[in-house]
Amino acid sequence: MKINEALTELRKEKERKFNQTIDLIINLKGIDIKRDQLNVVVQIPNKFKDKQVCGFLTEKSKFVDTITELEFKKYSEKKEIKQLVKNYDYFIAAGKLMPKVATTFGKVLGPAGKMPSPQLGILMQESEHNIKEVLEKISTSLKIRMKEPSIKVPIGKMSMDDQKIIENINSVYRAIENVLPNKKENLKNVLIKSTMGKPLRVEL
Repeated sequence: MKINEALTELRKEKERKFNQTIDLIINLKGIDIKRDQLNVVVQIPNKFKDKQVCGFLTEKSKFVDTITELEFKKYSEKKEIKQLVKNYDYFIAAGKLMPKVATTFGKVLGPAGKMPSPQLGILMQESEHNIKEVLEKISTSLKIRMKEPSIKVPIGKMSMDDQKIIENINSVYRAIENVLPNKKENLKNVLIKSTMGKPLRVEL
């Protein structure tokens, strides 16, 4: 069915006491998980969730929770860094601190896919303007890592207008198709679902 028809069906489901998330599920075929590593950051047109961000910076910022270089030594234990990973969705860092960030936090942030990257999060100039700019970019970004031949991505909330959800779906779908080795040939099917609902197959 078409996306707008599927969204109408989702809205017929039993009402819940919370604002359900709408997930996009893209099932793939002809993909070797080890060989075809998919790791992409997608900009979506419509923000639907506040992101928790932490900055590795030389001095405290009023815009973001900050761990300064002097505080790095507090994180010598893996369990403390794991707690950070649980608490924050994204990490940003001053470019000149990246070698120390990699040494101190890389062993946990790397496998979790949360290391600051040039794509999204490394500040070559540490200024409040640049910090604010990268935070705004993060607010409409989705980080997608493929760990199996099925990608599940949150793309909206039930409270959003259908048009905004559809715009987010199209942005994510195009970005994923674009990084696949054989583009559309690697797409098996596409579904959407609400947190508590059943998946519905859609045509894009």
